[in-house]
Amino acid sequence: MKDVILRGAGVTKHFGALKAVTDIDFEARQGEILGIIGPNGAGKTTFLSLINGTLPLTRGAIFFRDEKISGLKPYQIAERGISRTFQIVKPFPGMTVLENVAIGALFGKENIKDAKKAREKTRSILSQVHLEGKEELGVETLNISERKRLELARALAMNPEVLLLDEVMAGLNLTEIESIMELISALNREGRTILVIEHVLKAIMALSHRVIVLHHGEKIAEGDPATVTSDERVISAYLGERYAKTKGKTEELCSKLKD
Repeated sequence: MKDVILRGAGVTKHFGALKAVTDIDFEARQGEILGIIGPNGAGKTTFLSLINGTLPLTRGAIFFRDEKISGLKPYQIAERGISRTFQIVKPFPGMTVLENVAIGALFGKENIKDAKKAREKTRSILSQVHLEGKEELGVETLNISERKRLELARALAMNPEVLLLDEVMAGLNLTEIESIMELISALNREGRTILVIEHVLKAIMALSHRVIVLHHGEKIAEGDPATVTSDERVISAYLGERYAKTKGKTEELCSKLKD
């Protein structure tokens, strides 16, 4: 079994009487894709925000390579090798594509402080996410698919060991989804550990080595995609007919990724 790179014990976040996340224990193994699913309001985005320090824990602890990171500032966690994308894409307005991504390089693991070096690093990343040739365009000119790739590029510019992805496929068509899936798989083959939230079930089931299911802020299931999707608690809480309708497409996409 691969080494555990990221883990949490009793991870909890309450907003007053609202229990967003409660007593979640989890492990992410080196080099795996860990999917996180659940209905709206299940606590998925809050869960990622607790990992990268955007939100403080109510109780519990999170460890990266056995170092406790809960309680650190987001930039300190990013410098250690964890970066994320956000569900609502918000590029820095009035700046070019290149400048937007270079900001990520300035706050990442490599601790780059020179703006010129940050821009040089950024160019290769833009090519990696298929935004080459758009370096000098204003971010306002990008469509939704390109903005999703820009968000991913900015996270990659931090050179993370662990990449947290929050619905990078939302709002995309099937062709664009397949392209993002291929990109995520390629990043994983480079050795990056990836935690991904996604409502596109056929995508997350095809990509993930293991899946965690959240419901009302609690973990109700964990395992490989086949095990999770046959769990009666999961079917009752979230999947139901939706999964039945997408199962054939899931198997088709799995086959494509293996080719």
